[in-house]
Amino acid sequence: MKAIVLLSGGIDSTVVLAMAKAAGRECIALSFDYGQKHAVELEHAKEIAQHYSVPQKIIQISPACFEKTSLVNEIEAPKNRTAHEIADGGIPSTYVPARNTLFLAYAAGQAEILNANEIHCGPNLLDRNPYPDCRPEFYTAFQQLLSFATKQGAEGCPPRIVTPLIDWDKNRIVEEARKLNAPLEKTFSCYSPDQGAACGACDACVLREEALR
Repeated sequence: MKAIVLLSGGIDSTVVLAMAKAAGRECIALSFDYGQKHAVELEHAKEIAQHYSVPQKIIQISPACFEKTSLVNEIEAPKNRTAHEIADGGIPSTYVPARNTLFLAYAAGQAEILNANEIHCGPNLLDRNPYPDCRPEFYTAFQQLLSFATKQGAEGCPPRIVTPLIDWDKNRIVEEARKLNAPLEKTFSCYSPDQGAACGACDACVLREEALR
């Protein structure tokens, strides 16, 4: 079985890659450069792909596609929020319009090019309320799309979308990382890095540090 694994360089996608490798999948890491202010994550994704000896492709997407998000524009990402405020605070400025739709579309294209059977990605339980494109129904709908919109689907074998973390919180994800000896020290999770260093206050940093503790 061959799997496309969406790899950002963060904990979630690294655990997804570790799980796919543990399940015996032949993996290809797929990362995206879309002008994100935290583009340093791509360097970490490269290190993680090398750690697992998997090939990596980086897809370039114009930042113009994602202008209305604090991950690209000059608006500052939310900071110093509690995990509860992050989960129940509505859709934040770090929401990137249609990002996961585009990411999965590119992954579907790579699946056809490389004849891959699966697409693995890492939405988790805490993403569900803040980000509409991290909800189970989104992935269910996209799976149905793959059945009709691809050559693989027309031939009766669309790639299967695999979301192993979708019902897990960060604590459970970190537990799995340690169980699989995933290289957490190589991961990076920050929306507002300063010269490559994590800010320690954005939502991604707060959730990461809480889970690691």
